[in-house]
Formats: sequence, structure tokens, C-alpha cells
Amino acid sequence: MEIDRPEVVAEVTAAFADYEQALVDGDPDRICGYFWDSDRTVRFGIADHQYGLDEQRKWRAAQPPLPPGRRLVDPVVTTFGADLAVVTTRFGYAGTATTGRQTQTWVRLPAGWRIVTAHVSEPAGGAD
Repeated sequence: MEIDRPEVVAEVTAAFADYEQALVDGDPDRICGYFWDSDRTVRFGIADHQYGLDEQRKWRAAQPPLPPGRRLVDPVVTTFGADLAVVTTRFGYAGTATTGRQTQTWVRLPAGWRIVTAHVSEPAGGAD
């Protein structure tokens, strides 16, 4: 298995950038479109969790927009072969210390690259 094939890293990096733009734009349909359409999709948030894409759609529709000025810090895309990737990054918002952490597992499915599991967290005490 080849790790970090350049063309696969480029594909996942582009998909992740599009996902992030949907997140910043506050577009729940686009955001959910990047997730595997399955009841087996899992997302753990800072104070929430969703099992299955239907739960996530309902949760996303009820969420306010993100604070302005979202920035990513040290995103890392690691690919395993042609069909599996893990994306990790820290994130923050204008006027705050960088504290958030985000991990996503992406899989190439017939519909394209999709997130099959995601975890978002903030360390206790706001430590970076």
C-alpha cells in the first residue's frame, strides 16, 4: 500500500477544502453532502453527537452559523492507498486562541470522497 500518493493527497485536499468552504458558508446541505449517506456515519462534536447522516442533517439544520474568521492551523492529509484518508487539523476563530481539533476519516465511495467518521473537540481549559 502506498502512503501519500500525490494525486490522492491532492484529491482529498480539494474535497476537504470544499467541505471547509461549505462549513464557513453555513450551508448544511453542502456540508452533509460530504458525509457518507449511511446510518453508520458517526460524528462527535464538541457538545453533540450524531449517529447516521439523518441525525446529522437534523442537527446541522438547527445550528447557527460559525463565528466569523475561522482559520485552520497545521492541516495534515494522510492517504493510505487510493481510497482511504485521514485529515487532521486544529482550528480557531478571529480574536480567540486556537483550541479546536478536528479529525475526519475519508473514503473513496462510488459517489466520490466522503467522510465516514468525524470528531471535533476542544481541550479542557482552552489549552492549545
